[in-house]
Amino acid sequence: MNQTKKELLPLGSIVYLEEGTQKLVIVGRGAIFDDPDSGEQVFADYMGVLYPMGLQPESTIFFQHENIDEVVFEGYHDEEEDRFLKIYHEWEQNLTVPRKEVD
Repeated sequence: MNQTKKELLPLGSIVYLEEGTQKLVIVGRGAIFDDPDSGEQVFADYMGVLYPMGLQPESTIFFQHENIDEVVFEGYHDEEEDRFLKIYHEWEQNLTVPRKEVD
């Protein structure tokens, strides 16, 4: 999903990741988590769960906007979403936690 400007998808959006075969539902954005590979805290644009199973702690997937191949459904968007995105971009600019590189 090559875009010149990254605009986060709303919660509830359903996507396929690059080379993915199962849909994911976006349930979180701006996730900071302990990376099991490095043991360090890292940042991911999205937190998703398998569709249609939903939230299963052992199958939560963290990924970046650029890892999205196809948007199947875009979640609800209103003025609160616009406000969230404004605050989110300001927060992201001041973030000191490294971005997780997802292949």
